[in-house]
Amino acid sequence: MSQVGVTTTSDASSSICANGAGIPCIGFGTFGMHGSKLANLIVHAVRAGFRHIDTAQIYGNEDAVGEGIQRSGVSRDDVFITTKVWVSNYEQRRFERSVNESLKALRTDYIDLLLLHWPSAAVPLEDQLGHLNALVHAGKVLSIGVSNFNRALLQRAVELSDIPLATNQFEYHPYLNQERLITATQQAGAAVTAYCAMAVGEVFSDPVLQRIARRYNKSISQIVLRWLLQQNGVVVLSRTEREERLKENLNIFDFSLEEVDMSAIVRLARHSSRIVDPPGLAPLWDPTPPNPAATKADGNVPSAVINLKGYLWSN
Repeated sequence: MSQVGVTTTSDASSSICANGAGIPCIGFGTFGMHGSKLANLIVHAVRAGFRHIDTAQIYGNEDAVGEGIQRSGVSRDDVFITTKVWVSNYEQRRFERSVNESLKALRTDYIDLLLLHWPSAAVPLEDQLGHLNALVHAGKVLSIGVSNFNRALLQRAVELSDIPLATNQFEYHPYLNQERLITATQQAGAAVTAYCAMAVGEVFSDPVLQRIARRYNKSISQIVLRWLLQQNGVVVLSRTEREERLKENLNIFDFSLEEVDMSAIVRLARHSSRIVDPPGLAPLWDPTPPNPAATKADGNVPSAVINLKGYLWSN
């Protein structure tokens, strides 16, 4: 069984080693941002120290990502790009054509990490993995993985892929216990890539996180990012539309959370706290382990409405 872990934890270029891939441990997420505003933000993000940019075909912003990386002045080889194939492109001819379009938009001749964005039964999973493998053999993609796969689908994908999977990207924040999926992902030698880390803003009013933030003289964003980063084999995606927050979100390598605080954040997990759950796309999610410390009085995180080019859902 492959090992997954941290190579170094000194800065944003610190890598999570996962089945041969070295994934920078903190990435800049680009969902919901477009055009010149995003391109400019990417320039500042890369110059601030981000070395991992996460995008997707369905986000409709790969061109802005490519422009921003090119304008940053940082060598392409020093920036790790993750993008994702959308479900309507899983058929063979569309798959390769869509990736070629992504390469053109991103202004690059290779993608560091290419993921299946959501599971889909419309095309056999064996074929989907075959298309990913073929792109690696063609030199267009360096590493492959999946996104939003439950344990059963992940295990099946591992069995079907000749090339080991580098990551499973899924929702993970203090209110959603993903212990079982994390364990399954890491047993496969893959890294966890956590998105929706701030639980659509719910973390900012949490009294437990406020108390911990005061103790370390850090922002709540920094505390949550550090909590994720401090878990072995976890890559975290940071997202902000404010230039001044870029360096703040990277300033999480000069402290460590004590075990008592790590545990206190774990205990925030509660029932019905999943935010991203699109009907027609989401798999049958793995049941979340009960949290004895949580009660019905805790409530749920607010419903998030997300629009992906005509795909509208709320949890």
